[in-house]
Amino acid sequence: MVVKVLQRIAQSGSIVMMSVHQPSYRIVGLLDRLIFLSQGQMVFSGSPATLPPFFESFGHPMPENENITEFALDVIRELEGSGATKTLVEFNKSWQSEQIQNDYTNDGLSLKEAISASISRGKLVSGAVHGNGTGSASLVPTFANPLWTEIVVLAKRAITNSRRMPELFGIRLGAVVVTGIILATVFWHLDNTPKGVQERLGFFAFAMSTTFYSCADALPVFLQERYIFMRETAYNAYRRSSYVLSHSLTVLPGLIFLSVAFATITFFAVGLDGGLSGFLFYFLIMFASFWAGSSFVTFLSGIVPHVMLGYTIVVAILAYFLLFSGFFITRDRIPVYWIWFHYISLVKYPFEAVLQNEFDNPTKCFVRGVQIFDSTPLGNAPDALKIKMLSSMSATLGMNISSTTCVTTGVDVLQQEGITVLSKWNCLWVTVAWGFFFRILFYFSLLLGSKNKRR
Repeated sequence: MVVKVLQRIAQSGSIVMMSVHQPSYRIVGLLDRLIFLSQGQMVFSGSPATLPPFFESFGHPMPENENITEFALDVIRELEGSGATKTLVEFNKSWQSEQIQNDYTNDGLSLKEAISASISRGKLVSGAVHGNGTGSASLVPTFANPLWTEIVVLAKRAITNSRRMPELFGIRLGAVVVTGIILATVFWHLDNTPKGVQERLGFFAFAMSTTFYSCADALPVFLQERYIFMRETAYNAYRRSSYVLSHSLTVLPGLIFLSVAFATITFFAVGLDGGLSGFLFYFLIMFASFWAGSSFVTFLSGIVPHVMLGYTIVVAILAYFLLFSGFFITRDRIPVYWIWFHYISLVKYPFEAVLQNEFDNPTKCFVRGVQIFDSTPLGNAPDALKIKMLSSMSATLGMNISSTTCVTTGVDVLQQEGITVLSKWNCLWVTVAWGFFFRILFYFSLLLGSKNKRR
């Protein structure tokens, strides 16, 4: 029976309200409280057992073996027909004021305390409040459950919501896969030439920016849940820290899956260096980038009121991060008054990490002999002329430079790009730390932005 199921839900600590038209005697026996309305005004509120004495005090005694709800509805209709509903409304107010001192639930809490206790528990507990019969509000704890229970329940709810809308993650995965395929086919098996170096730099810059821009889908998640979150935390249904931790944990599997997909598609197709260890680091820095980007966007969702405003801010700030990452202009060329933006750029650290993963090999050569002329006006000159010029340069410098002499190694490329301060592992840890930092900021934004405590 549906009403019995609702009764069990109510007994588990939830508030259940239902509207019934002419309920039977059996259904009335399952209800804890009844509310009768007439012309938008409340004419009775109380347990079914108090309905007979209520109408007896009102001057309409109820006959024995009478269906109490049918009798009450007949009296109310009679009063509505005679225009005397206001009399019953006023009588109900006086009756409630007389009964309020005796209005206790079975466990010793008043109605107000029982409602507060039930709301504070929400769907996070399996049983009702157990009091000691004192009727004190101290029986209701600040939070009904420990931190780990809240995290588990909120994580289950987030996973359930994700399963109900699999197209959201599917679209994001599709965007990452399509972008990876495009990059893999455009930068297919790059060679070890000066042009190959420039193409690698372009690939890494676009790949890193893709990971961050694809995280923009996290923006509307909290914005859609904001009012639910504020209502539930206002009644201490759970801690804000539990919400942040559960949200952080539930996004990790998706980020890992995205990182594996993008790294697998692009690493071997582009022909990046490092073998298996290089691939594993490439995967880790991709995951760290997704983590930092997701945390950054989540933090913004806690401080911006509208989705469109949030998207505008996200796109703008990520563009600034890319500008000051070191790809368009190296660190030593950035004006001193903008150098601070270079160090707070989220794109800077994963970009430098993947460059070191690719070029941090002193034995790998990218410019040999006549290739030094490729990026100059002499690039189209005949090879014989280039060899003669190398001979002249050798005589002038006092060293032998042939067409096979390595002029620029991977380490030289890193020095040219100004990547000499942090190692690739330090860049990885900094990227991960950015993710935790923005999660902490997200917590404080929730702490300061939702102080609507109920009284």
